[in-house]
Amino acid sequence: MVVAIIGVLATVVLASLNSTRGKTRDAKRLSDLKQIETALEMYHLDNGSYPAASGWRGNCSAYGSHGTTGASGYIPNLAPDYIPVLPLDPKPINTHSCYLYRSGDADSYMFLVYLTVEGSIPDSLKRSSYPFENNYAVYRGNGSTY
Repeated sequence: MVVAIIGVLATVVLASLNSTRGKTRDAKRLSDLKQIETALEMYHLDNGSYPAASGWRGNCSAYGSHGTTGASGYIPNLAPDYIPVLPLDPKPINTHSCYLYRSGDADSYMFLVYLTVEGSIPDSLKRSSYPFENNYAVYRGNGSTY
């Protein structure tokens, strides 16, 4: 009987711990998103455009396995001048889930925390073209159409 009670308590504690870990990772993703957004706006102020990337670029293998700094970074030339290093998702799920960036022209971009969000998503951060995916999204200009 005692062993059964301990087993039930352990299950409850582990489930609660996993939920807390997911919330912590989502908080990190939101922080990364805000840092990238700020760095992109500083880049735009200095250069009159956003970093160029015609297709989706990310650190995960499905989107090019780009680096985290310099011209080969998944956001070209943003790090180290505007942010020390481009952040990576704290728990990518597969080869398609990571932080993604795309810029259609000098005045638009979209940055996605793609397919890894573990909790609820505020309406203001939902990707307008795919509102039911588990993504956080920020964009400027015509980036809403990506």
